[in-house]
Order: sequence, then C-alpha cells, then structure tokens
Amino acid sequence: MSQQHVVTDFESNLRVDKILVNVNPTRSRSQIQLWIAENYVTVNGSKVKANYKCQSGDIIKWSIPEVKPLDVIAEDIPLAIVYEDSDLIVVNKSKGMVVHPSAGHQSGTLVNALLHHCDDLSGINGVERPGIVHRIDKDTSGLLVVAKNDQSHTSLAEQLANKEVERKYEAIVHGVIEHEEGMIDAPIGRDPKDRQKMGIVDNGKPAITHFQVLQRFPKYTHVECQLETGRTHQIRVHMKYINHPLVGDPKYGLRKTLKTNGQVLHARTLGLTHPTTAEWMRFEVDPPTYFQELLGTLDKMY
Repeated sequence: MSQQHVVTDFESNLRVDKILVNVNPTRSRSQIQLWIAENYVTVNGSKVKANYKCQSGDIIKWSIPEVKPLDVIAEDIPLAIVYEDSDLIVVNKSKGMVVHPSAGHQSGTLVNALLHHCDDLSGINGVERPGIVHRIDKDTSGLLVVAKNDQSHTSLAEQLANKEVERKYEAIVHGVIEHEEGMIDAPIGRDPKDRQKMGIVDNGKPAITHFQVLQRFPKYTHVECQLETGRTHQIRVHMKYINHPLVGDPKYGLRKTLKTNGQVLHARTLGLTHPTTAEWMRFEVDPPTYFQELLGTLDKMY
C-alpha cells in the first residue's frame, strides 16, 4: 500500500528519515533507513538518501511490501561459516541451498540453518528473512553476509546501495570470449514475455557487470564477473545478453550444455566495511569441488 506525507513548515530542514520515523512511530529508524536504501521512498518523485533535508511542501511517498509471516523452524543444518562476530556472519553458501523460506521452500534454507546457529539476527526484513541483506540464487554457491542486528543491517544495505561492497564471481560460460576484459551496461527488469524471467528491458533498473577472462577453452570460457550493481539474476542475464550464457543455466542457458546441476556460478570474493569498527574486510573462498572438477575435465577434453 502506497502512502504519502506532505512536509509541513515545522518539518522544514529535517532529515527525511527523521520525518518518516515521526510519521511511522511503530517503525525503527534503522528500518526506515533500510526502506530508503532499498529505494522504497521518494521525495517529489525522486530517490533520496536518508540524510536528505526536506523542505516545506515536499511530498514524501513510500510503498512497503506487506510481510507475510511464515512459521520458520530452526534446523540443524551444517553451515560453512567463514567469519562471525557480534554484528555479522559471513557464510560460504553451498550450491543447491535456498537463502530464505518461500512458498515452495519452507525448510532446508539458509535462514532455517541460521536460526539454529544463533538467535541474534536482524529483524528488518521480517520473520521469513531475518538477517538477510542480499541473496544469491539457489544453485549459485559462495559468499553471503548476514546481519545480526538492525544497525549492521542498515549499514550493509547502504553499502550495497552505494556500490561500496566488492563482489566477484567465477563462472564458466558457453563460447570463447575474445576480449580479455569488458563491461556490460544494460538495464534489467522483468521479461515482458515471461514474468518468471529477468531480461534486458528499456525501462529496467541500471545494471553494470565487469568481466575478465581467466581461461579459454575451444568452446567455453572461465570468467570472473564483478558486480557494480546487484540486480536479480544479473550475471546470468548479462552473460546471455552478450551471447555467452552460463553453462548449466536452466533458465537463461542453452539446452545442450555440460552436465551440471544448475548454473556454474560461484561468489568467490566479498569485501565490505565493518558496520561497527569501520574496518575494511575482504573474504575469498575457492569454487566448490564440482566447479574445479569441471575445469579439469575441460582441460583434459581440449
């Protein structure tokens, strides 16, 4: 449901997050700031930052999706924890694991595992996504940061929105990429022909992916992709757009592909500023065994 508020003379020069806290007394300031960071809030039709100072007559609009609570059960599922402190957890998510519960996946998810591991997760994203700041697809493996409190969640969400988080992936794609490196700048939105897919659309959200070739094979390329933005299925959609779809991708890839369970994509590197200490932290994990064995198979084939 969309709501709006017209800034009064009394509220002139107040920060937009402060005004929204006053208008929404049941919401925390951290939660309001996350709304702003995730572009749920506009002032006079434009996106703003939390510290934007409003003027009398400004029209603030916000539209927050209703959270439908799920009965999420803690499950004793092994987690590969790369780092943990009182503010955050960095996890190496396994291929095949869904990040949070949904209608088709109410158990066996990362959230189910996290709830068993600890009970101090941020509540900003609701009961079905506690601590979840960003996601990676079910069949994508690799690094994911989880917030343990609302302050950390807000800080991490703002870093993501401001393109301050380093995220590098490794993938194996069809075809031989001739350039050593490149940038794909193409807006992503819902595919008008198939609402279950994302696609390159004129009115989509800005999306930028940088890529670098790591190794070439006669029919495939091992590539590193760095996200400048973080749209749904961004790497998968962008690589398809340049005619180099990911190997094994059931949604955007080729029917005739190498045998693998889902897209060959791994979130290898994650860099961020710690929400409390302001220390720059950088984590890196090698691709899983199946990924490395596939590279070995390609080496032997060619």
